[in-house]
Amino acid sequence: MTESVYDVTPASDEPVAGWHPGTPGTPGVEVGGRRAARLAQAGQTAPTSYPPAPGGPVPAPAAPVYDLGDDLAAWSAPVGQPVAVPVAQPQAVPATPPAAVPPSTASYGYDPYQATERIPVAPAAASLPSVAPHAPAQVVTPTGSPEINFTRHAREVADSDLITALAQVVYQGASDLHVTADAPPTVRVDGSLRPAVPGGPWARNKVIAALKTLLSGDQAAQFDQEQELDFAYSLSPEYRFRVNFYQQRGNWGAAFRIIPTKIKTLRQLGIPEHVGEFAKLSRGLVLVTGPTGSGKSTTLAALIDLVNETRADHIVTVEDPIEFMHEHKKAIINQREVGADTHSFARALKHVLRQDPDVILIGELRDLETISVALTAAETGHLVFATLHTQSAPGTIDRVIDVFPPHQQGQIRTQLAATLEGVVCQTLVPKANGTGRIVSTEIMKTTPAIGNLIREGKTYQITSAMQAGRDAGMHTMDQDLAELVNVGTITRKAALEKVHDLEGFDRLVQRVESPSDASADAIAASGIDFGDKFSGGY
Repeated sequence: MTESVYDVTPASDEPVAGWHPGTPGTPGVEVGGRRAARLAQAGQTAPTSYPPAPGGPVPAPAAPVYDLGDDLAAWSAPVGQPVAVPVAQPQAVPATPPAAVPPSTASYGYDPYQATERIPVAPAAASLPSVAPHAPAQVVTPTGSPEINFTRHAREVADSDLITALAQVVYQGASDLHVTADAPPTVRVDGSLRPAVPGGPWARNKVIAALKTLLSGDQAAQFDQEQELDFAYSLSPEYRFRVNFYQQRGNWGAAFRIIPTKIKTLRQLGIPEHVGEFAKLSRGLVLVTGPTGSGKSTTLAALIDLVNETRADHIVTVEDPIEFMHEHKKAIINQREVGADTHSFARALKHVLRQDPDVILIGELRDLETISVALTAAETGHLVFATLHTQSAPGTIDRVIDVFPPHQQGQIRTQLAATLEGVVCQTLVPKANGTGRIVSTEIMKTTPAIGNLIREGKTYQITSAMQAGRDAGMHTMDQDLAELVNVGTITRKAALEKVHDLEGFDRLVQRVESPSDASADAIAASGIDFGDKFSGGY
């Protein structure tokens, strides 16, 4: 059986995690594996300082003390309360932290299968006062959830409470985890935020100490200098996170976005399959756009995987950080991460054309230099995929052109009309039945008519061209939202938050109020707080 973060002892045939019945008169508790069960059992049999008096009442026993091994101080659990056994760490934080923080190997490229050295926990900065040991919250493991095969870093180096919170992202089907001072760790499930684990807010010292355990020495120095840091962290071979560290009001904060390791197909994602035609192009620029958290990277990964499976090409990606890990299939693929494999997008793209690529993936078009290289690469016979944070096809074209100074914009319009092959805009909308979110798309293909509109600066007419281009595989976001409302997949109320033209959308919608709208209104009007998104808070 695979190891669990809650069990660092040699294997046996017992379950890794389970329900511990507790002592008579005390509740059963969820424990963290074989070691936790043995420690809890040892606590039951430990003598107390109150031996029972003959014929008299039995005094309340003292709080059992659990021996967590030679490397940890004993931790006393209050009697009658659930016992959450901390994850064993290789050494306790010293009372006086050392001058240098031992680096970890949490950065991208860490191989959990090659690491053999037990790396100590990185303590908090010397300037921070010491705090009492923090008992981690209990882990909620839903029935039927897959067992997480935690990496060695997650088991032995990273803060146990932080790993518990990251595990909840997996168990609760969340997309994000937020960690910040004076608030509990919070997950985003189906677009709504809720606490990740039981317990109160994390203090500033706790947040800093926990987050530091994910950083290598170089990363810690970079974060100290730039006060921003992007990297990827592997919780297990199956679960990776895109991580952003930042500072706010002098405190540390972090956002974790889970990255599925299994790349889904366009059909599985709900993206129209004719979007896959872009993967067959020999040259040109294809842009996948949408707001933050709309699944742009996931769609791009599906397109790159389609190229990888069907074409004998050389694919080069430049990402910050690398999210989806691709394997060589029919194509060969090289993935370069900003910060680990190259210093910047601009520097990587400056040399990418010398690496004999057929297909280039640019994680994000951030500035004029990056956009210029993307246009040049597409113009010189390469297929280029990239993302932008725009919410419509006409807005995407305007955004690219407006990056350049006015005296160059005419030339860029001509270049864009010749190289742009298509734009896929997407957003996520809550389903009417409350079971998740569904993707809604806007698809534009650069037909000769649309190419002329781009060249002539008439991007405001592109929406009409897309509305009339159903036969060519095009549609607007409003058309797709209206179709989802008409079949009952989403509510009209949810769609109204995403539409661009309300009047045009209303003409497309066949039902003014769907049954799901009426149900949601009735629930909201009742004033009952269900503690979820149906309480009118979404």
